[in-house]
Amino acid sequence: MTNDFGEVLLWSFWFFIWIAALMVWFRCLFDLFGDHTLSGWGKAGWAVLLIFVPWVGALIYLIARGRSMTERQVAKAKELQAAQADYIKQVAATPTSSAEQIAHAKELLDSGVIDESEFATLKAKALA
Repeated sequence: MTNDFGEVLLWSFWFFIWIAALMVWFRCLFDLFGDHTLSGWGKAGWAVLLIFVPWVGALIYLIARGRSMTERQVAKAKELQAAQADYIKQVAATPTSSAEQIAHAKELLDSGVIDESEFATLKAKALA
């Protein structure tokens, strides 16, 4: 073990560098196989480079394909945001006409979520 505080700090620094390098390597690898524009041979070449020379391979990958990595990540984030917005609209949508509101309240009554008095209240609100 270490006896000196400086050795502990140095060990902690190298441990941080090692974890950061693993994160970069996995990010490159996941991006590589998530890219639909790259051919199989291209993926195989990059995979060989990333596996057998990980530090250099990750550095070259980031330099050569960093911009397209960002574009794919931004496109995926926009896609997820649009899907989330559609889901929220679908879940939060309230029936617009009074007939739709009454039908929705009747479904709740039939399923046992609300009782007769609550159904009557919702029906009165819809007709008002």
